[in-house]
Amino acid sequence: MSLLRKAGMLIVIIALSFSSLSFATQASAANKAQDVTRGEFVIAVVEALKLEIGESATTQFKDVNEKLAPYVEAAFKAGLVKETTDGTFKPDQKLTREHAFIIASRAIKTDESYSTDLLNQFNDHKTISTDALEELAKSVGLGLLQGFEDGTVQPQQLVTKAQATKIIDRMLNVYSPEVPKDTVSLRILGTTDLHTNFVNYDYYQDKVSNEIGLAKTAVLIEQARAENPNNLLFDNGDLIQGTPLAGYKANVAKLKEGEVHPAIAALASLDYDGGTLGNHEFNYGLDYLDQVLTDSPFPMLNANVYDAVTKNNRYTPYVIIEKEVVDGYGNKHMMNVGVIGVVTPGIMQWDRVLLEGKVTAEDAADSVKKFIPEMKKQGADVIVVLAHTGIGDEIHETDEENVAYQITELDGVDAVITGHNHALFPGDFKDLANVNQEQGTINGTPIVMPGKFGDHLGVIDLELKKAGEQWVVVSGKGEVRQIDKKSDVVVQKVIDSVKEVHEATSEYVRSPVGKTTAPINSYFALVHDDSSIQILNNAQTWYVEQQIKNTEYDKLPVLSAGAPFKAGGRMGASYYTDIAAGEIAIKNVADLYVYDNTIFALIMTGADVKEWLEMSAGQFKQIDSTSKDEQDLINTEFPTYNFDVIDGITYEFDVTQPAKYDGSGNTLNEQSNRVVNLQYDGQPIDLKQQFIVVTNNYRASGNFPGVRNATEAIDYAYENRQVVTDYMINEGTIDPSADGNWTFASFGENANVTFETSENAKGFIQQGSGIEYLAPAEEGFGKYSLKQK
Repeated sequence: MSLLRKAGMLIVIIALSFSSLSFATQASAANKAQDVTRGEFVIAVVEALKLEIGESATTQFKDVNEKLAPYVEAAFKAGLVKETTDGTFKPDQKLTREHAFIIASRAIKTDESYSTDLLNQFNDHKTISTDALEELAKSVGLGLLQGFEDGTVQPQQLVTKAQATKIIDRMLNVYSPEVPKDTVSLRILGTTDLHTNFVNYDYYQDKVSNEIGLAKTAVLIEQARAENPNNLLFDNGDLIQGTPLAGYKANVAKLKEGEVHPAIAALASLDYDGGTLGNHEFNYGLDYLDQVLTDSPFPMLNANVYDAVTKNNRYTPYVIIEKEVVDGYGNKHMMNVGVIGVVTPGIMQWDRVLLEGKVTAEDAADSVKKFIPEMKKQGADVIVVLAHTGIGDEIHETDEENVAYQITELDGVDAVITGHNHALFPGDFKDLANVNQEQGTINGTPIVMPGKFGDHLGVIDLELKKAGEQWVVVSGKGEVRQIDKKSDVVVQKVIDSVKEVHEATSEYVRSPVGKTTAPINSYFALVHDDSSIQILNNAQTWYVEQQIKNTEYDKLPVLSAGAPFKAGGRMGASYYTDIAAGEIAIKNVADLYVYDNTIFALIMTGADVKEWLEMSAGQFKQIDSTSKDEQDLINTEFPTYNFDVIDGITYEFDVTQPAKYDGSGNTLNEQSNRVVNLQYDGQPIDLKQQFIVVTNNYRASGNFPGVRNATEAIDYAYENRQVVTDYMINEGTIDPSADGNWTFASFGENANVTFETSENAKGFIQQGSGIEYLAPAEEGFGKYSLKQK
């Protein structure tokens, strides 16, 4: 099984190792603090690998003292160091890069052979002096030795303590300790929430991006497979929607009968063993989804969506995969791996118009529990759950959105791949009970949540032992591995599998639709009225006003609701709308509106509009106007796509008051009123007056405060994104200025209010906005202050 260590623990281990022995040949305090000796490095590696250290004070090397001897002996037994012709180890000799990576590569036991041609990619490969070229090539193939940005490897460069820490960190990510030979190590690999990011390409920015893409994840997949041939690979859903490629295939160059969808083709290129459906698989309707799944060479599973008429499972709920595995002696065995898939039942709200009357969705955790006895009866030795539902919390409410936590509690579940939250586990969710971050388990069950867009790979290692005719899971561990965002290395066959549609999509999104007189971005969308949302709301209002002419609704005031879909947060510091002044293409429209939603209009009262805005106000933390301490403004637990800005009215948020609702629309403070000075047409809004509010199918089908009181919902069956395109074509040239229809009520001119957005945002601060850049923050974000005058 893979051995994972927290970075902080790893640094402590290495730091202790580096400081535990003192060697006479260290020339100065400065060198002692920087360059590492061979002896120091061996101590650090042996302790990081947790190799057994004996009590012997002797070794076959004549120049090793009694303190170092147990470590060198352990390294020798593990094959990390080898005998020399002169019988010396040279413990005080400064360590070079080539020797460090050779030692690290020897820790990884694999049958895979690596060509020394791998070394030729480095400009300075001729300066490599070691005879152990195959072992150095192995370190390249395993991803340990990666070289520098200038294309060199610098094999003779001395290794510092900081560099040694990174080398050992990489080694641990692929290390598999010896296990008893009568056991089988089964590796489960998983991706989730790819959202049609197959190529390492950002369609919105129209450029290569090494931060995303299955072609990048595939590098990790191939490495993980090489480490353990007993492996299975699964996808956890949200596969066919998300980028302009998805919309292009669904609405422009529509899928033809017998044509393999690019999502299926991409996964097939890597020989996936199966997958499950995510909530976004249902965005285009059941007929389209059926067409996508028809040509899949691997099973796509779902156990909790039922046909509304027949009451039978709409999809294959589970499969039993007969997997040939090899034990430590090299003996082959057959193992039955049961795999089941579930999706969050929220699909019945978010895509109600497409699904109502056709299917129903049951609770995800209860559905897994229901099928476990049947899977066991069918001979499953191991049960893996593909759960497109977030991790959630310790309390289970029937049909709730996120229940992976409850799935880990079920008897019979051996491993879980989860997603939906676009987060990481191990990594996030530290505050839940029975979470072991180091082991990657919840309630003792290995579980992984490998991010989004292909930026991580989930790896679960199960150790199994035969007990009679049954396989028994002895232990299990989960980890997530991050793609190398600085490397251009990809697996070409993934790109080749979608080459035609990728190129066609790239050409399509470059098609011009209009011009803008100024830049459009969403960097400050959470702290003041914003141009990216203004354009969306202008377009939606324009569209519906045309649609209601000469109808029963044409006397109703039209309001429009839009949210900042790209506003950083968990998606990272690069996840913002950023469109330069000048020509606007379809790719820019997709950057403004990233979801494949359709236009809806809701009939509601002024009172309902206010409650809708009270829900939006949950985006902000409560500010103490009397405090001079620094206070964060943004509630990062509140999804930014739920921060609806409603145009056609004016209002203020009083953030000195507590939030009325949480991010799920549950009441927190019944009497709270954050929305103040709410006006329509310059006058206080009439709470009984009727309005028509334009939104999307996702919001109209949800359970938002205010929205759920709407008396009527009008489905225009037309994409919001296409509405924006049509509007821009009609206008020709647009002025993206926001009208400033919302702001904050006074929270005190002396209050020290801060927030984070992209570091890039500092170049877009407008004079008089009250925003000031303070300092860089983590992972590409910047820290800013917000002042009121």
